[in-house]
Amino acid sequence: MFISNTEKEKQEMLEAIGVKSIEDLFKDIDKSLLADNINLPAALTEGELTAEIKKKAALNKGLVNFAGAGIYEHFIPAAVNAISSRGEFLTAYTPYQAEASQGTLQAIYEYQSCICALFDMDVSNASHYDGATALAEACGAAARIKNKNKILLSSALNPEYKQVLDTYFKAGEALKFEKAPLKDGTIDQAALKELLASGGYAAFVLSNPNFYGCLEEAQAISDIVHGAGALLIAQVNPISLGVLQTPGSYGADFAVAEGQCLGNAMNFGGPTLGIFTCKKEYVRYVPGRICGMAKDAAGKRAFVLTLQAREQHIRRERASSNICSNQALCALNAAVYLTLMGPLGMRDVAEANIENAHILKDTLCAEGKYKLKFDKPFFNEFVLECPIPAAKIIKAAAKKGFLAGYDLGRVDKNLNNCLLICATETKTRKELEDFASFMRGI
Repeated sequence: MFISNTEKEKQEMLEAIGVKSIEDLFKDIDKSLLADNINLPAALTEGELTAEIKKKAALNKGLVNFAGAGIYEHFIPAAVNAISSRGEFLTAYTPYQAEASQGTLQAIYEYQSCICALFDMDVSNASHYDGATALAEACGAAARIKNKNKILLSSALNPEYKQVLDTYFKAGEALKFEKAPLKDGTIDQAALKELLASGGYAAFVLSNPNFYGCLEEAQAISDIVHGAGALLIAQVNPISLGVLQTPGSYGADFAVAEGQCLGNAMNFGGPTLGIFTCKKEYVRYVPGRICGMAKDAAGKRAFVLTLQAREQHIRRERASSNICSNQALCALNAAVYLTLMGPLGMRDVAEANIENAHILKDTLCAEGKYKLKFDKPFFNEFVLECPIPAAKIIKAAAKKGFLAGYDLGRVDKNLNNCLLICATETKTRKELEDFASFMRGI
């Protein structure tokens, strides 16, 4: 919609905002992205466009994937997309008008129920944009609960999550983030206890498994955090919960995760799914929406939005967040996946991840050419110390049909020779052997 404003009106609005020009509003955007002379090609017909897309798609290389670092390749049963594509669930209608969107509301309710069961937590919302924004929302909630503006993070938190946190709280609440040190790839518990003793932190963010794949001593860390009067925010891998301790079992106040691994394709990194859960006592601090089950006037089961954050429904100054939407389709896929798998299926998948990752680690480290960087228990990924820079290995591997892993030198120059390698249940024994053979030949 075009609104005609006079120059005088524009200046009055700019003065109210506190900037001198409209250009100042976009100063944080790279100038190369603001170019006026965008050279767009001529329009194509549908047939021409289809042919062009197929041509571009044919350029993609099909690599055997050993990379993880936050986005993971898992088997997705064909039934997931078949069910989630049904019309009663797959709809673009925003579910505020309950009578017009019972299918969507039921799907959200089922998703919340599945997530609460998997995480062993009291409350789940309808989802967030991704794991990073779910963590940001948990940090904001913890800060409001404790009325403190400092959050302590694990130094083994996904670095992309840290970037999102810094961007999220650059203004407004302006939270401050500090890092707890590591000891051989996991949290230094003595240092953590000392840091928290100051009493200045609202919460500690525990990543388990952490970015290096290592498993933390979650219960011991929970005891330290709660003993210092802070809240515990657990950031976890949902697949790992098939075998590992649940956040609820070690007393996490908030538990968040990236839900891409639950029935959603990697999609080159998005769209994904942000899982957000908490204890019942913090339900009023939950951002987004929560769907509940009720009865209509005829006594029949009906689904409604129980809690919701939107200007039409609550006072904006009392909102816990400006987020009022959820990743409905990705959440639906997750609900269908979890329902199909069930508790035993989730355990089987988690055990297959552990088995493949440990077989690959043992094979790679057998001859002494490669070493395990951190001698700690791990789930489905681990850090391999290499005789040459990891970037060179990744480049050579691509020519042989492998995506070898994630170059940790990208986030820490001290880890230039370290490769973060992941092996999920999708890898066959032959693929593990072929990759190990390639690595031995370097």
